[in-house]
Amino acid sequence: MKLNIRQIEVFRAVMITGTIRGASELLYVSQPAISRLLSHTEERIGFPLFQRIRGRLHPTLEAKKLFHEVEIVYDSVQRVNDMARELFEHQEGILNIVASPSLGQMLIPTAIASYRHTHPSVKLTFHYLTHIPLTERLLKRRADLAITILPINHPNLEQEELATASLVCICPYNHPLSRRAFLQIKDLLPYPFISYERSSPFGLMVQSMFEASGEALRPVVEVGSPQNACALVQAGVGIALVDQFSARSWAASRFVTRPIEPSPPLKAYLVRLRDEPMSQISQSFMDTLKEVIHKDGHAGIGAP
Repeated sequence: MKLNIRQIEVFRAVMITGTIRGASELLYVSQPAISRLLSHTEERIGFPLFQRIRGRLHPTLEAKKLFHEVEIVYDSVQRVNDMARELFEHQEGILNIVASPSLGQMLIPTAIASYRHTHPSVKLTFHYLTHIPLTERLLKRRADLAITILPINHPNLEQEELATASLVCICPYNHPLSRRAFLQIKDLLPYPFISYERSSPFGLMVQSMFEASGEALRPVVEVGSPQNACALVQAGVGIALVDQFSARSWAASRFVTRPIEPSPPLKAYLVRLRDEPMSQISQSFMDTLKEVIHKDGHAGIGAP
């Protein structure tokens, strides 16, 4: 019942091209050889893969299901080949970085720019992702380092605190709240409020702040991240609570930040696989990132 690599390759070629001739041209193999191998494959697995109708091959339902799994395998093989090529072309090293949107908008790009000055031969990849995709990339070893504003609790991951921050209220320059030095939850109630999806970490955090103040949370818009909230405040939709990292990344925008009391403490974490030794380039980037945090004091944030 087991298929070998050659049988899988022929099956995929026929699925892609739709004909024996197309598969033979794709694989540089004679048409009779493709036909024989395809027939042998069907005999071996015990069910037909194609229906022959007027000279063309039409995949069966079983073939379509099988093809889906074959494509997953081929994608994995392609990633292996890409990685081998990358390692050959960048023997100085490759560092794959992911970050949450709050930190990925400004802090990480600033650190990458600084790192490039001292490590010009190292190739870097960088993506900012929400909480779950970021965690998955680390666990699947598709990222070396993650920098996130929310803790990740997983037995295969370890994290280190990099900096501390808090939530702040952002509002337009001409907004009545901009004339206040400090705000409380009750001060936000008269104005259109932008919040987060209720089940998200930020949504739960904001919800708990309103509940602790004895007030009901009634947002006019719910968004997926503090960066989305910043964009909507700048557009004049309303006011919002965002982390200081996000507020700082919109420093040139048309809104102001005001402290809100009480504010839950937030931390920036560096997360990596627990069972993998720290590479030299990972350590050097961590050092650069810490220097950037300490030097620039992002939104008044310092290393703990």
